[in-house]
Amino acid sequence: MNVLRVSKWTIALFVLPCLLLYVCFVFVPILVSLYSGLLDWNGIGESKFIGLENFKQMLFHDAVFWPAVKRTLMFAVVSMCIQIPLALFLAILLNRFVKKPNFLVSSYFLPAILSVVVIGQLWKTIYNPASMGGMLNQVLESIGLQSWTHSWLTDPSVAMYSLYFVAVWQFLGYHTLIQFTGIQNIPSDIYEAAKIDGAEGLKADWHITLPVNIPIIKISIVLAFIGSLQSFDLIMVMTGGGPAHATDVISTVMYNMSFLSMKYGYGSSIAAFLVVLCLVATFFINLLFNRLERKYT
Repeated sequence: MNVLRVSKWTIALFVLPCLLLYVCFVFVPILVSLYSGLLDWNGIGESKFIGLENFKQMLFHDAVFWPAVKRTLMFAVVSMCIQIPLALFLAILLNRFVKKPNFLVSSYFLPAILSVVVIGQLWKTIYNPASMGGMLNQVLESIGLQSWTHSWLTDPSVAMYSLYFVAVWQFLGYHTLIQFTGIQNIPSDIYEAAKIDGAEGLKADWHITLPVNIPIIKISIVLAFIGSLQSFDLIMVMTGGGPAHATDVISTVMYNMSFLSMKYGYGSSIAAFLVVLCLVATFFINLLFNRLERKYT
């Protein structure tokens, strides 16, 4: 068997363009943002170096910041704890009971490729009051559940939960596709051998599908968790962070501070916090799943 041998310098030569692009468009902007967080700057005029004052203000004196952090983490936890198990369950059902599941998988994936503006406007219409044609409230009234009707996006007590539902709906098909692909790559011989030993159905899924599919589950969890930490567009389209900051998350606070309040230095400090939070979350998720992979490999 002939093995193509490539020198390390050749590999480095091919990797270098992508590495340079990554450094220029990811690493350098992060460093610039960290430095901007040390400035008193409106983004246009002269800047003044103030050290860690922006970070002190953010961590100890900003009444909006920590509630936004809490909502962001809740957004991520809801995506991880509801979206991924439901996607895995759907993928198992599709793989086991549907002979030609490609059409269904593609249908579930459709919301993930739609424009966020389209999705936001669609669900804003659904959540409208019944007097404005809101389908959800009209359906609740038609079945005698008037007490369940709400101003879904203008009531601070329910607005964030309404956004959770839309986010889960939007990306459920995306994670179903990932899990379905992972399950299909599990050799059928393993299930046949387990069936001979009396393990099938849920028992086979618990002892075979879940352990073998751990690397794929890790991918979904990282994408869902980090994507939720960075959630911005859907919230801005549907609520803009309102009412009364009830749906503000880290990215919307950062946007409002940077571009509406013209506190670019302060917004950069919030961006730096978000970058660190994403890195820490990714580290602990990888650490947890590396241990699981070693345990079940």
